[in-house]
Amino acid sequence: MDILTVSPVRGRAQRKAFVECEYAWRRADTCWVPPLRRDQYRLLSATRNPFLSFGEIGLYLARRGGKVVGRIAAVHNPRFNQHHGTRDGFFGLFACVDDPEVARGLFQAAGSWLGERNMTSMVGPVNFSTNYECGALVDGFELPAALLMPWNPPSTPRLIESCGFTPVQDLHAWEWACVPKQPRALGRVAAAAARKGGVTVRTVDVLDFEAEMRQIRDLYHRAWRHNWGFVPMTDREFQHLADQLRPVLRPELALIAEVAGRPAGFALTLPDLAPALRAAGGRLHRWGLPTGLARMVRASRKVRRGRLMALGVVEEYRNSGVLPVLLAETERTVRRLGYESVEISWVLEDNKPALRSLRAVGCHRTKTYRIYRRELRHSSG
Repeated sequence: MDILTVSPVRGRAQRKAFVECEYAWRRADTCWVPPLRRDQYRLLSATRNPFLSFGEIGLYLARRGGKVVGRIAAVHNPRFNQHHGTRDGFFGLFACVDDPEVARGLFQAAGSWLGERNMTSMVGPVNFSTNYECGALVDGFELPAALLMPWNPPSTPRLIESCGFTPVQDLHAWEWACVPKQPRALGRVAAAAARKGGVTVRTVDVLDFEAEMRQIRDLYHRAWRHNWGFVPMTDREFQHLADQLRPVLRPELALIAEVAGRPAGFALTLPDLAPALRAAGGRLHRWGLPTGLARMVRASRKVRRGRLMALGVVEEYRNSGVLPVLLAETERTVRRLGYESVEISWVLEDNKPALRSLRAVGCHRTKTYRIYRRELRHSSG
């Protein structure tokens, strides 16, 4: 058998191999949504990705017989450790053939890199914080990935667990069918909150987009600050995210709730353009022609599904009925737009208030994404 080697990524050719290998392995997986290649290269670019202005990554490729058989990114996120008072390292962008030896080699390399930076544990998959894609899919493999959500084959969690990792947190995706008439209980609770609690909902003002995004960023930090794995986003990170989402944002699905005129929560739903990305095949242009872009535009016209990617209520307003009002307005809007369903993802397994609300409006859980942890035995210090 050919010898396995794991080495750091150096230079443009190896970076290309790091990006391209997943497209080769996942091409036949119909539930995987190929991200645009340009976005993957930007993710790894110190000048394009604002995370890398403060964070650090180490990229590794595993080869056997000269052929790439695995990849991993070791991630040092000092802002996370400052916020939580920990020395956690992370791993992300993990993908490999179904071979435990390859997985062990990749995790050994990533663990050594993190140990050199005085990290005491390795947590993941996280690309590169919980503000980005994270988690290994452990059930729901037969369902297509939603926009900006990961997909991996069943071998991935098995390989991670075989290397000594144990689960630390589950993230769930929930399916919300858009029925012809709004659930009676949701409408009743939302109406009472609007009448007695003074809760109102408005859409974002696209003419003042920058100011609206700053307000949503403030709401996001206040609503999520006590959640597991939370780390505040820098101004550049949030602006980068807003710039990415703006082309696909529908203002009527970006909602801000207010109580007596004060911002209290928000909900952000996007058209689930995963089928459009799948049609593009990871490229907008080929041979100088916008063939992927044309396929993407055609497929986007048939989208009848949304993804509710962010829903949060500031702590002091969580008993004011803000959450049901946001859900009710989202439900009315997606039904008016002709959507057939909405995926709500992701939701922490221990977020009991949110889980109660989702069950009350008829949602059912469809997928689980798992975050793992392993102690590092050879960290310095």
